[in-house]
Amino acid sequence: MDFGFSEQQRDVQNLARKIFDDNVNAESLSQYDDYKSDRFDRELWQKLAEAGLLGVAIDEQFGGMGFGFFELALLIEEAGRAIAPLPLFSHLIAAAMPLQKYASPAQKQQWLPGVVSGEVLLSAALVEAYNDDPSQPWNTVASKEGDGFLISGEKTHVPFAHLADRILLTAKTEDGLVLALIDPKAKGVSLQEQRVTTYEPQSVLSLDNVRVSASDVLVSGAEGVAAAQWLAEHCTVALCAHQLGASDKAMRMTASYTAERKQFGVLISTFQAVGHRAASCFIDVECLRLNTYQAISRLDSGLDAANETQIAKIWAGDVGHRVSYAAQHLHGGTGIDRDYPLWRYCTWMRHNEMALGGSAKNLAKLGQRIAAGQAFCQ
Repeated sequence: MDFGFSEQQRDVQNLARKIFDDNVNAESLSQYDDYKSDRFDRELWQKLAEAGLLGVAIDEQFGGMGFGFFELALLIEEAGRAIAPLPLFSHLIAAAMPLQKYASPAQKQQWLPGVVSGEVLLSAALVEAYNDDPSQPWNTVASKEGDGFLISGEKTHVPFAHLADRILLTAKTEDGLVLALIDPKAKGVSLQEQRVTTYEPQSVLSLDNVRVSASDVLVSGAEGVAAAQWLAEHCTVALCAHQLGASDKAMRMTASYTAERKQFGVLISTFQAVGHRAASCFIDVECLRLNTYQAISRLDSGLDAANETQIAKIWAGDVGHRVSYAAQHLHGGTGIDRDYPLWRYCTWMRHNEMALGGSAKNLAKLGQRIAAGQAFCQ
């Protein structure tokens, strides 16, 4: 049995890697440091659109390639390897994928062609203050009004909200949840800038009785609960894919550095302690790769992946943490020099570690599932 990637998956991966390698480097990324400008390379965005990669998981009838979640996750992994200054996660994973799955034909026709061409920018409001679970909103509430909803509440850390045409969010209703698209310019919507260590533009999204018509509602009620869980799992695993790319790059960057850096006249890669720590990084990254691909594969096949998603996120948090520390240690002072690119990877690995639940929180959830007989007990 062949456990390798298919030809189409390799093609997507190689194409994405070539585009990112040709267009993203330390010099190009430096223009976004310290919020000197929005962390959004529009020329690169257009190149991805022209290559068809913005539509990798969008149906062909809307201009996409018609592939699945696995191919899209490989694109996200390559974006992590380059820490590309693009809203790929919020645009394609958190917003376009739910549209592809749950939107009506009219909604798909309205938004998906623009998603593929790059002319439409979507975002998603996944978390609230002290609540990083998109499937269980606490303080964002929707009440029925006519054929639509009135939504009030607050979401935090919404990527590229000030540039988005629509923002997808989840809100609590009397009979479940609603997934809806919010116009950031609508009456009752306000945005407050948030600054984060990755320099990605983010905002606090406040909603005060925002009217959402039926044309902007994807799903509601009990079906909305299942849709929100589907969204949470796919977003979590996509973060793991981004973490895999960033961790793998930081590990290889460190290996290259130790193979060139000399101390006492010899390469530090020949020191036993250095070799052991670098080998541990390699093992960590490969374990993250195995668990991430396992979760991606099950989700792509439509199988239950609750356990695999939590396991992958636990590994993503722990591996990012350990690789970041080891890379800094083995680089010495060079690792924290902002003229050297490693520090950007470390900030993104920390971001991915904590986003949508850190390792401790996911480990506790997994433990509850094991205790309830929902994992590894059949």
